[in-house]
Amino acid sequence: SSPLRPHASALPGLVAMWRRRLRPAAAIRAPRLTPLLGSRGASGAPAPVRRLGVVGCGQMGTGIAIVAARHAGLEVLALDKFESSLERSATFVQRWAAKEVDKGKLAPSDAASFERRIRHGNLDDKSCLAEVERLDFVVEAVSEELDRKRDVFRLLVEAGLPEESVLASNTSSISITKLSSGLPWPERFIGMHFMNPVPVMPLVEVIRGLRTDDTTLERTLALCTSMKKEHATSEDRPGFVANRILMPYINEAIFVLQEGIASAEDIDKTMKLGTNVPMGPLTLADFIGLDTCLSIMRVLHTDLGDSKYRPAPLLLNYVDAGYLGKKTNRGFFTYGKEG
Repeated sequence: SSPLRPHASALPGLVAMWRRRLRPAAAIRAPRLTPLLGSRGASGAPAPVRRLGVVGCGQMGTGIAIVAARHAGLEVLALDKFESSLERSATFVQRWAAKEVDKGKLAPSDAASFERRIRHGNLDDKSCLAEVERLDFVVEAVSEELDRKRDVFRLLVEAGLPEESVLASNTSSISITKLSSGLPWPERFIGMHFMNPVPVMPLVEVIRGLRTDDTTLERTLALCTSMKKEHATSEDRPGFVANRILMPYINEAIFVLQEGIASAEDIDKTMKLGTNVPMGPLTLADFIGLDTCLSIMRVLHTDLGDSKYRPAPLLLNYVDAGYLGKKTNRGFFTYGKEG
């Protein structure tokens, strides 16, 4: 017989060997690490979260602070490096509480207690950073930029965030595994993608990184429930579920506008009345923020390498012009006085 061919009697053994070697990737699982003792209570259940930190006091971070204090009854430390952001956040919390009182959803005494549970602090203030070591759970909610998020994580670790505490990112598209790669304990890192506006939207998309342990996932899901949020889980893939579907839809609507196929008004009207969605894609983009939409499309395009995810040139034009949507009073539509 030819030396290049195995004898027929050897074939069954060779086939078995190669089957073992070529196991599908889905069958290969990363080892799960034993959780730290401090991350579980005396009963063996995940330790309850009592003190929550939120880093980034924009619209998302402020919303997260509100639902944590209002529904979960947590003490919240809201941190930001810009005084203007801290002031806007504190004002929004007060106005939100006042509206809840006016609607009869919150008693005046409960509103006062709710407001006391949220404290704001500057990241450049050492006395505020000293409180980081008391936090059980921190949610990062800064802009969708990898380096900026990693700077926040580094600052929290240096400030003494306990090893048993959970650190979560509100990222809407960046890999959780990539974000956690520089941390001393990636097992305690997870994705919590809240939807905007946070006090209204009922869902949190939970994303587990490759090294996230079981206890971290359990504590995160329990926190979602205590905040009166539904949770859905996603694998750690670019855009996860929500933005993997939503952003290409918005981007295609921008291409339709760019090519002059229809006006912005008619694009949104067509999708609202023709597909029964509550908000047209261009209005939705304005509410999300066109800079955020662009950041997510760039992540999808870069990480997936498919040209179908390339951002529409018109989207780049609007972001370069500073037309970022509702937050700047101008995007694909105008909203009051520009500024």
